[in-house]
Amino acid sequence: MPTPPQPRPKPRSGAGALPGPSPAAPLTERQEARRARILHASARLARRGGFDAVQMREVAESSNVALGTLYRYFPSKVHLLVATMQDQLQHLHATLHEHPPEDTAPAARVAATLMRAFRALQREPQLADAMVRALNFADRSVSPEVDTVSRLTTAIILDAMGLPDPPTPEQLSAVRVIEHTWHSALVTWLSGRASIAQVKIDVETVCRLIEVTAPRD
Repeated sequence: MPTPPQPRPKPRSGAGALPGPSPAAPLTERQEARRARILHASARLARRGGFDAVQMREVAESSNVALGTLYRYFPSKVHLLVATMQDQLQHLHATLHEHPPEDTAPAARVAATLMRAFRALQREPQLADAMVRALNFADRSVSPEVDTVSRLTTAIILDAMGLPDPPTPEQLSAVRVIEHTWHSALVTWLSGRASIAQVKIDVETVCRLIEVTAPRD
């Protein structure tokens, strides 16, 4: 059974309060560096032992921050792991910009892009499982982080499509269906209910919606 998110300690008040970023304010350079260390520690622990291995106290010790400070950045383990997925997708997005797919058809480019993302997760199954489980456990309090993951996935798909004009409502609907299918395929693979070959077939099949929703001249 998964370890439930650990309770958040009460922050200290007054002059000795622990420093932390305001949710509405942009992070300073020092706060960004601290956040990066936390996400790096989270990913390292997840790679080692999956969801259960990511314990907030260990993350704090590994990233050299106080436990109270960690909770100011991420109120729970689920928040932390969803943010870890966001960080992984940002790195993937940057890599795809440097090395875009070579296919000419938009549907083929998107399918190739999503399979590259899948293979990157396949190389680190414990990390992939931890991040996906966090997404599945996320409640309304994690909505901003989940929305960011969705927006990043949408941006990756739209970039791969290479549209000359802004996407139509029909194309955006197709992108949402592609996202849902990719996520579902990842879940079924992680649970051992789908092979990599089946994932590839499902992804290529759903990406044909791009052709169906393309504007006609």
